[in-house]
Amino acid sequence: MTNSPLAYTDAGTGPTLVFLHGFCESKELWTDFVKPLTHHFRIIALDLPGHGQSALPGDFSMEAQAQQVQETLQALGVDKFLLVGHSMGGYVSLAFAEQFPEQLLGLCLFHSSALADTAEKKESRDKTISFIEKHGVEKFMETFVGPLFAEGNRESCKTAIEKMQAIGKATPQATITGCLKAMRDRQDRTHVLKDTALPVLFLAGKEDAAVPLEAVLQQCHLPQNSMVYFLGGVGHMGIFEKTAATRLAILKFSETLTFAGSQQKKQERGF
Repeated sequence: MTNSPLAYTDAGTGPTLVFLHGFCESKELWTDFVKPLTHHFRIIALDLPGHGQSALPGDFSMEAQAQQVQETLQALGVDKFLLVGHSMGGYVSLAFAEQFPEQLLGLCLFHSSALADTAEKKESRDKTISFIEKHGVEKFMETFVGPLFAEGNRESCKTAIEKMQAIGKATPQATITGCLKAMRDRQDRTHVLKDTALPVLFLAGKEDAAVPLEAVLQQCHLPQNSMVYFLGGVGHMGIFEKTAATRLAILKFSETLTFAGSQQKKQERGF
């Protein structure tokens, strides 16, 4: 097992945006989402430890994953950037912001939260670990992905659901159980939001069962500078459920940031 480097894709030129996927996902989550952005930005998407093409780590904690992200970006010569984290990728992003704030220009929590797991959620994680150990990854993925989408979107997002199920089924069991334990045990990082001078963008689905709207409302006011986009009719997968709207929100947020050496134009772009 190794702790670096992580697998990645690197496309486009300009200010850098770094994308981190969530639990049982991979960098392929972002493939279609970021294509239009590569006309204006350098887009780096990483496979988090044990996911996609990245090797199994010795430590799945959010802090250790953030360290691997930092090491990989350092090897790529990336300095200042906007960090976008989906779900568990947001937990890693917050750990990164705590450890390496000087490298960030902004933070986007895409269906994510700074709150620690509740006692009920911890119990649910433990039950999921037991289920996977007994029945395997494939059985788990058959029921895990669909409910991440708002009920009204599941038919129109059928292809996306099948794609995410396939990615999940290819994820090693050791990664899945390791990440479940790490998410269960992660610390509350609302202090990171309270203390940061970084601009923070919250993208929240009004029908998100994984990160409920109420949880986002508890923390979106904490940063000194925050933007919040509440997505009606969206669950936990706005990347697919409202692609154009969430992409445009990230674009507009990026235009409020001060990218070193960038003369980025603030103009409407047809996405």
